[in-house]
Amino acid sequence: MNGSNGIEAAYLQVGGSLAFVEQSGAGIPVLCLHTAGQSGVQWRHVTGELAALGYRAVVPDLPGHGRSEPAVGGPVTDLGIYAAWCVELIELLGLERPFVVGCSIGGKTALDIARRIPDRLSGVVAMAADAWTGGRPSVRGLRRELSDVAAPSRSDRTYLGTLAVVGESVSPQRAELIATMHRREDPAVSLSDLIAWAGHDVRAELASITCPAHLVVGADDLWVDAADVRRAAEQIPGARMTVLPGVGHYPMEEIDGFAALLDRWLRALTGAAAATPAGAR
Repeated sequence: MNGSNGIEAAYLQVGGSLAFVEQSGAGIPVLCLHTAGQSGVQWRHVTGELAALGYRAVVPDLPGHGRSEPAVGGPVTDLGIYAAWCVELIELLGLERPFVVGCSIGGKTALDIARRIPDRLSGVVAMAADAWTGGRPSVRGLRRELSDVAAPSRSDRTYLGTLAVVGESVSPQRAELIATMHRREDPAVSLSDLIAWAGHDVRAELASITCPAHLVVGADDLWVDAADVRRAAEQIPGARMTVLPGVGHYPMEEIDGFAALLDRWLRALTGAAAATPAGAR
């Protein structure tokens, strides 16, 4: 369906179940992937501006998230399943040489997509993601926690945990909004996502990512170590790496005017510009 605000939204059959996908604008496609337990709503302040900059923003809710139906086999505990799902979506929509941009599990999934179909992408931006977490957090502990996902305190833990990983440059009002939105998640889905996060390991495949790549991490991200991100970037041919001062785990939600920053990154990946964000290192 076409909305008056220029957003086209549709339910598409992907991976055996219905997926909710929003699209805005025309031009080079940018597939935008959300974080663990969340949905495409995380990109709500970005897609309109991306469209105005000449991109086609494609924002799906991954299986079991937002308005998408659950994955056929239930909550996903392997990010490779999300990567294969995204490749199927790219083919279904006929996206020609899209960029893939993701954050957290979306960033790890973006790297997984890039190692699968590097010759079919214009580039990848993986935020808040490395190649291997070293098994952190504990998969055993997460599986145990699945047994009490219905506990009333679970949503509070999501709320407080989100506040803890937002960067110091974010105003209290904006941080409160981000955390309030995040507590809407399905606990079983978000915990399964974290199990998938902890077990995802593409270290051996990094050299096969031959499309342009940019790895980004917030300096205040308590989930991801910048040194781990740098090590991953060093294994990807020609990859760029940026640390964002004052930013935590959710750059697209924390940074005002994020679309313009992303536009600079994408232009740099394709050689159209050589800009580096102010304060990056």
